[in-house]
Amino acid sequence: MPFADRTDAGRRLARQLSHLQDEDVVVLGLPRGGVPVAFEVARALDAPLDVIVVRKLGVPFHPELGMGAIGEGDVRVINDEVVRRTGVRPDELAEVERRERIELDRRAQRFRRGRLREELPGRTAIVVDDGIATGSTAAVACRVARAQGATRVVLAVPVAPPSALAGLRNAVDELVCLETPEVFWAIGEWYADFAQTSDAEVVDLLDRAPRGRIPRSPTTRATDPDVLLRDEEVELATGVVRLAGHLSVPERSEGIVVFAHGSGSSRHSPRNRYVAIKLNRAGLGTLLFDLLAGTEEFDRRNVFDIELLASRLVEVTRWLHTQPEAQHRGVGYFGASTGAAAALWAAAEAPDLVKAVVSRGGRPDLAADRLAEVRTPTLLIVGGRDDAVLGLNRQAQARLRCESRLAVVPGATHLFEEEGALDQVAELARAWFTDHLMAVGRGA
Repeated sequence: MPFADRTDAGRRLARQLSHLQDEDVVVLGLPRGGVPVAFEVARALDAPLDVIVVRKLGVPFHPELGMGAIGEGDVRVINDEVVRRTGVRPDELAEVERRERIELDRRAQRFRRGRLREELPGRTAIVVDDGIATGSTAAVACRVARAQGATRVVLAVPVAPPSALAGLRNAVDELVCLETPEVFWAIGEWYADFAQTSDAEVVDLLDRAPRGRIPRSPTTRATDPDVLLRDEEVELATGVVRLAGHLSVPERSEGIVVFAHGSGSSRHSPRNRYVAIKLNRAGLGTLLFDLLAGTEEFDRRNVFDIELLASRLVEVTRWLHTQPEAQHRGVGYFGASTGAAAALWAAAEAPDLVKAVVSRGGRPDLAADRLAEVRTPTLLIVGGRDDAVLGLNRQAQARLRCESRLAVVPGATHLFEEEGALDQVAELARAWFTDHLMAVGRGA
């Protein structure tokens, strides 16, 4: 028997990963069984430990048959052949994904207990499990890590069959596996002790693991990211639909920022989540909300119905103002792409609700009819290489009759994918919201 238990496997795996000792590493364990293995790796490398949660999308009438999988950071992998062969309709797929997304977020929160997810941009992510059978879960986990901004992705497991590893080599930068038996029936047969890992054990290991350093610029006022007054999934009924969101409010929050996502995106957008984490760590609350629900997203007319999106944003903001955590705190909007147009339209519609607006790569031209009515201080952030959108923002700023600023991030394209570009967006947004929401929070 190669491994006594998961602890033994983790220690042996850690020795094979010692060459990563000097890199900026985050160890990501697949719950539940992968976390005890990952804990030993994190301890040996003196690296932070986090979970990486994925969920299978089962065919509605045959849930054991997977038609895809999802992960944190809006990662979605669909097996088109299974969908076609089983005749699953788009609305059925959307409903399964909605349900599994709720469960995914619930599990991630249960394991982290209010801790923020470890930031991955610019870092090496080591994805760890206790073994691989088919490789489908590991493949999605690695895509999640990549989507969350990891510069390098390393997959490390104690045991896996060669057939499974063959399909994973192109998905990662490095693959480490201690045992690769040709005859493989189950992961458990390679452990003397393969007892089930409980949720409580996962939480305990995360609590005991090394903690990551929190990157802060000298101008960022820090708040302890582990001290969250509220951090949970929320839901709001509006008309005949229910909108889902995630509210995070640090204990000493000086304001709350509502995110309005762009076309084709959602509250799981890795870019918006990255900015939200930066704002949380600067002492600002965040509310990431989906303004469209279920099958609404499949109709492109809804995606570009700025008046509809703005009305939903106003409803969400009115609801937020009823929450105890939002009382005496100013509210701001962070809009991306079409979401920026919705944010500006909503600010014109209900100026009493919002005290600051930030647009990232926004399309303010889609709110052209309401721009002159906006009285809320507005920051427009555009990539220096996003020529078309830069021109639209310059035209829009000329029509604004409020305090406004156009900030250009040099060398950045529309999605701010270049190294350090999204950090500049986050810092610009932090400064703008801090300046315009802090006075509200202090009753000035």
